[in-house]
Amino acid sequence: MGNSTTDINISLEPHLVASLRDIYPLLPTQQAQELDPFLTDPLPPIIPYKILFALSQWTRTDQSLEKLKSKGLDPHAFSMISLLAGTITSPERKFGDYVPPREPEDIEADRIRERKAITVLLNALLSIAGVAFAAWWAADKTGWGNEWRVLFALFAAIVVAFAEAVLYMIWQSRQSNAPKAIRRRFAQHKKVDSVPESDSTELPQPMSEPLNEKATLRQRRR
Repeated sequence: MGNSTTDINISLEPHLVASLRDIYPLLPTQQAQELDPFLTDPLPPIIPYKILFALSQWTRTDQSLEKLKSKGLDPHAFSMISLLAGTITSPERKFGDYVPPREPEDIEADRIRERKAITVLLNALLSIAGVAFAAWWAADKTGWGNEWRVLFALFAAIVVAFAEAVLYMIWQSRQSNAPKAIRRRFAQHKKVDSVPESDSTELPQPMSEPLNEKATLRQRRR
């Protein structure tokens, strides 16, 4: 028995209790003492797996086979498959919800969405830098001082950054609310060409040539 099954419990179902009570008088003293707490009222809700496993191993010995046959019990009824049938493994534990792996199409769609988001952010940064430089260059042509040129470029950059942030939030909300494409497979009916009917070869009717009846004139002998 592996170490992974030493701490596993099995739900003590009514049919399992009935099978254990049938074999209880035949068990050796040590196994009977281990099984006794699980057959005494009130019955516990679970029983350790190792006790059932040891009991199943004992039923395979030659000595146990003779005892089971003398009581009219089927040895196969005490195999692990029969004992565990209809029971629950570790009912006292709460296992986490199963999270199925993501589909490859969803993973690829997320990668495309991430690349688009990075591209949008880079475009926004370039737009902010370009507008700030353009504002600095335009202020230089007006003859403003450096402090006013810096303030004007900073103000233009802030306005563009705010506009880019609003556009990015709108784009992101549309991406999150966009319905996922559902692939549908339609059954295609294969067109079966109709079997052409056998061409009936019509034999041309023989044209009967008109028989020229030759009138034979009988010459009467005078």
